[in-house]
Amino acid sequence: MAKTSGFTVVSFLGTQLDRGLRDRWDHWRPNVAMCQHEDLLVSRLVLFVERRFEKLYEQVAADIASISPETRVERRELSFRNPWDFEEMFAKLFEEARALAFDPEREELLVHMTTGTHVAQICLFLLTESRHLPGKLLQTGPSPGGRDPKGIWQIIDLDRSRFDRIAQRFAVEHEEGESLLKSGIATRNARFNALIAQVERVAPRSSAPILLMGPTGAGKSQLARKIYELKKQRHQISGPFVEINCATLRGATAHSALFGHVKGAFTGALAERSGLLRTAHGGVLFLDEIGELGLDEQAMLLRALEEKRFLPLGSDREVESEFQLLAGTNRELASAVDAGAFREDLLARINLWTFRLPGLRERLEDLEPNLDYELERASAQLGRRVHFSAEARRRYLAFAAEPASSWRGNFRDLNGSITRLATLAVGGRITEEDVREELARLEADWRGPTTRGTGDREEDSTSERAERDDELLLELLGAERLDSLDRFDRLQLAEVVRICRRTRSLSAAGRELFHVSRGKRATANDADRLRKYLVRFGLSFAEL
Repeated sequence: MAKTSGFTVVSFLGTQLDRGLRDRWDHWRPNVAMCQHEDLLVSRLVLFVERRFEKLYEQVAADIASISPETRVERRELSFRNPWDFEEMFAKLFEEARALAFDPEREELLVHMTTGTHVAQICLFLLTESRHLPGKLLQTGPSPGGRDPKGIWQIIDLDRSRFDRIAQRFAVEHEEGESLLKSGIATRNARFNALIAQVERVAPRSSAPILLMGPTGAGKSQLARKIYELKKQRHQISGPFVEINCATLRGATAHSALFGHVKGAFTGALAERSGLLRTAHGGVLFLDEIGELGLDEQAMLLRALEEKRFLPLGSDREVESEFQLLAGTNRELASAVDAGAFREDLLARINLWTFRLPGLRERLEDLEPNLDYELERASAQLGRRVHFSAEARRRYLAFAAEPASSWRGNFRDLNGSITRLATLAVGGRITEEDVREELARLEADWRGPTTRGTGDREEDSTSERAERDDELLLELLGAERLDSLDRFDRLQLAEVVRICRRTRSLSAAGRELFHVSRGKRATANDADRLRKYLVRFGLSFAEL
């Protein structure tokens, strides 16, 4: 449908510039002057007016009617407690934009940027740029020398896609951001490149938590650091990058490390400790392996994320910290929630932006560029240039892409492998012999204790496992009590002991041990079941 002639203009009444003087027609007045231009036909003028300036509005409306009878002036009353309060101004103009009766198929909208406070002008710009006011900007001003009271005008189109040089600059910025996130590696895997492109769009725009998932060695820690560097490069944060692997945190030390403590909070607390959350104020906190965090710490972290406040250990006074959380995990946190090992509300809070990093086996196209990256890095660390011979390089890449090459540690394995090759290279040249020895080492590492061999080796492995079980139980039960146990009881008890030792509480160990059967019971008191089992052997969780 064709648009009608003339523009719809949204404007503020100029409480100073539009003021009528005795010789007002000899002076430039923004809202009156815009309607005097023959080449700027204003068919509808929506004026925002405060009630206390009603008389001024009536005069301006009457003057416009006398010079441009085709212009329909609509008064929209606005009142402000403080016209310089950005939040109040934006909220009211946002509602006005939503309520504006405007048909973009029939009307062309101009947003007048000359009158109103600077705060009002900024808000109008933002609403136009975001297309809540779907038009263009109109800027008016007095003529040079002030000789012509009609002044001058200019329409500004905010559609950046129409300006090639501006569009090119934004494209270059996106490319530079993606390159930074990929450490400058020219990756080829379509899935990974699409993931990085999305991270580049999200990271600079959002301060919400970001969850990085993927197997060990997939590059979660490195990507977290690059996200921080990207945000700092674009002046969105000023604080530090703070990183901790949650698998290293246990008990009271976890609370103290994350949230800090006051002097005397516990034996050995000789001085106050700020804690990682306060250290990360204004910056980024990366909690790697967040699935290993205890339930108590998860609850406190959730509150810190939602309220920006938390309680240091031993203190009765809360502290504040503003930071962005990045979290990494190689676990399926939804399964951990089902098992009772991870809080569902915390997962909901950190799961807004989730990115799953593929492992090296899923990115075989990226083997070669990553090999070159690791070789450059190793050369820099060694202070000498290192390179492959042509045949050695071919052999290494062929082996790396074979189905039997598991790359169990993903890019961490690749980094270690290239570091070894570069360090041992005589004269900075990696030969076929160097590669042959390295490939044998990788195969042995991957074969390791997790791969079974022949029947004889299985028997040896079973025998070794039994010996380890007996050693474990001997220190707890003593020789006499151990000898009184059947092999069945020894195997079962040894596994229970291992699980108890790697979990943080009796309840957590019980949930893991009775995960299947607990769902079939009317009441699931896993801790009590486990406690009674241990008592049969004269043991307690505290001992373990």
